[in-house]
Amino acid sequence: MMTKEQIIHALSHVEEPDLGKDLVTLNMVKDIEIDGEKVSFTVVLTTPACPLKDLIRNACINAVKHFVNKEAVVTVNMTANVNSTRKDAKTVLPGVKNVIMVASGKGGVGKSTVAANLAISLAQGGAEVGLMDADIYGPSVPIMFGVRGERPMMVSVDGKGKIAPMEKFGIKFMSIGLLVDEKQAIVWRGPMLSSALRQFVTDVHWGDLDYLIIDMPPGTGDVQLTLVQTVPVTGAVIVTTPQEVALADAKKGIAMFASPAINVPVIGLVENMAYFTPKELPDNKYYIFGREGGKRLASELDIPFLGQIPLVQGIREGGDYGQPAITGDDEITKKAFIDFAGATARGIAMRNANLAPTKIVEVMV
Repeated sequence: MMTKEQIIHALSHVEEPDLGKDLVTLNMVKDIEIDGEKVSFTVVLTTPACPLKDLIRNACINAVKHFVNKEAVVTVNMTANVNSTRKDAKTVLPGVKNVIMVASGKGGVGKSTVAANLAISLAQGGAEVGLMDADIYGPSVPIMFGVRGERPMMVSVDGKGKIAPMEKFGIKFMSIGLLVDEKQAIVWRGPMLSSALRQFVTDVHWGDLDYLIIDMPPGTGDVQLTLVQTVPVTGAVIVTTPQEVALADAKKGIAMFASPAINVPVIGLVENMAYFTPKELPDNKYYIFGREGGKRLASELDIPFLGQIPLVQGIREGGDYGQPAITGDDEITKKAFIDFAGATARGIAMRNANLAPTKIVEVMV
């Protein structure tokens, strides 16, 4: 007769690959049930987007058979509880576990496309996700989500009026483009930008989220400083393209987050428009903007490389027509975004396990 103690002992030999400790020590094993030679239990992952689910499941089954009973019929249920290390007073975004900035040193690298598809990919994996379009001067979320001209609703929360974010493709999202006429130019100085961004944080009812993805404007200016002073940022994802001019600016963005004044962890770097693959030649790769520049930069700066996103017509069309690529039928593109989202989720989990708690930054400038 198998016992729970034997199962726990067996699973203490199964290591979580990213966190470097065993499942029992990490308190990831729940609800052990034994019926004769049948045993079932639940493994609580640190993110529903974990790409290592099958690896961990198989390791659990092998451990029980090896250490307890080779004839055991093992059922491993997988669930997730996204980890967070927020230690602030949670007066802002109280229900948000992780705030992730998607940033770039320059415009035109497809940052908004990456942010939108990352958010939807994480949601498709089972997470609760929001997307904040913080690119005040060039908001693109209304076009990318097919909601041009629509306006968000107001709701009452604890007796206060709040803006309800719009919802589509399984995520919540908000953009300045949903509040102003798209024909109207936004001509604001720094203080007005900062005020608008703070309103996006305090006046929007984001609710409970595992991840709030913030689509940042390019550069290293007022918006970046305002946000790290307003919200506890878990980490940043840097977007670049392979060519040297983009890589040079990506370095500046990475340097900003790593500076002692800001000190926001960089989750990793993703290379967008990495190669061109024609629809009729899905196995061919043409490196139009240079080959693996982002990968080399990540290695040079010793930061994680989160993947490559191809340059395919469907990504551009999806953005223009309000149908993000991850929701389409191009399997090459979908796999690229799913792999990238999985790598990002793993990076966030490792950041939360190994680095200092998330907090609001006090920038002295």
